[in-house]
Amino acid sequence: MDKIIIREKLQAYFDLTKFRLSSTVVFSGAFGFILGSELLSIRNLILFAIAAFLTTAAANTVNQIFEKDIDKLMKRTKDRPLPSGRLNVYEAKIFAIICISFAAILLLYFFNFKAFSLAMLSFLLYGFIYTPLKKKGPIAVAVGALPGAFPPMIGWVAATGSFGLEPGILFAIQFFWQFPHFWAIAWVLDEDYQKAGFRLLPSSGGRNINSAIQMMIYTLFLLPLCWVPYLLKMTGVNSAIVAMLFGILFLAQTFHLMRKVDHKAALQLMFGSFIYLPVVQIAYLFDKL
Repeated sequence: MDKIIIREKLQAYFDLTKFRLSSTVVFSGAFGFILGSELLSIRNLILFAIAAFLTTAAANTVNQIFEKDIDKLMKRTKDRPLPSGRLNVYEAKIFAIICISFAAILLLYFFNFKAFSLAMLSFLLYGFIYTPLKKKGPIAVAVGALPGAFPPMIGWVAATGSFGLEPGILFAIQFFWQFPHFWAIAWVLDEDYQKAGFRLLPSSGGRNINSAIQMMIYTLFLLPLCWVPYLLKMTGVNSAIVAMLFGILFLAQTFHLMRKVDHKAALQLMFGSFIYLPVVQIAYLFDKL
């Protein structure tokens, strides 16, 4: 019986990390780290990935602490560790403190103060500013896009120890991608979000043509941005072409949503956004290698 309880407790802590979401953040951070490395150290890459995962897990835990009562209202979140009672707030707080502490130690000891500072800023923005703003309106999306775009920039800075145009463009691509990505999710989950009092779509009318148009506008920015890594000699021309082609396909999905203004088109855009970013990042990596 004790073994079963321990296993269930460990599973609850694992669920608290939002493993799939945290893994995408780690991938994005590792992308920036590899792209910035002149001579890649596998050991350092693994240590950075651990630090990135722990930082994200801590931020996700803070998010769930703030939203434990709200999560009870939504179908997709009611079984999370806190609303379901599998963990209490005290346990979650201790877990978050341990995660962020180990992440900070790794970043400071093995990397540099700049990477540490960016990671801590990302943690604070997501956990303590973006999360409470979600009930205030669409401004939360703009604020949340900041820490959401930090991972590749943090990876580059951890590998190089310096800022510059290169990590800035990695940040910019992921920043503008997040708006159509998150708004497509908000469109698909709008009924569930309304139960929690979240109004995250850009138009006050919710799922309408105005929201679709704004998704299209932010997607447009990705088309010129995708060429900048090539122009900065971070990657070759092949990845720029791949990024442009997938950017056009991504943009076409926003036009499809503008024409249909329905759940199915928003769902297609959401899946398209999930495909766009990793494909573009992998293309940049292969072009560098």
